[in-house]
Amino acid sequence: MSYSISTDKHRLDAATIHDFLCNRSYWAKGRQLEAVQASIENSVCFGAYDSGGNTVGFGRVITDKTTFAYISDVFVLEEHRGNGIGQLIIEHMMQHPELQVEQWMLITADAHSLYRRFGFKIPKSVAKYMSQQRGASDG
Repeated sequence: MSYSISTDKHRLDAATIHDFLCNRSYWAKGRQLEAVQASIENSVCFGAYDSGGNTVGFGRVITDKTTFAYISDVFVLEEHRGNGIGQLIIEHMMQHPELQVEQWMLITADAHSLYRRFGFKIPKSVAKYMSQQRGASDG
């Protein structure tokens, strides 16, 4: 089966994306549909589609399009995993002409090998990084 990646937000299936994030991800359990819709509106989004045009994967980038980009909410539906779709999504993110930024960042609990292929490393000094979490769980 062939897959394609698009940044056209009109193609995104918000119901599929919400269902996965809210019910099947470890990082966004319980996220409300309105929050998913707002995050899509305010990010550069990458939809992955099968040959029939169905959403099979998703990822978004939070960015100022100059100095910083944060990869978030990347997933591939279970029945389409193992076909290189996650790698396709990240390739398109990293090569996107509006995302040629100085620094990329992400947080993952289980996809280190995917991101290492694109040069991501665990920071040498995590003591430099700070965060504040409001409302959602640490996932």
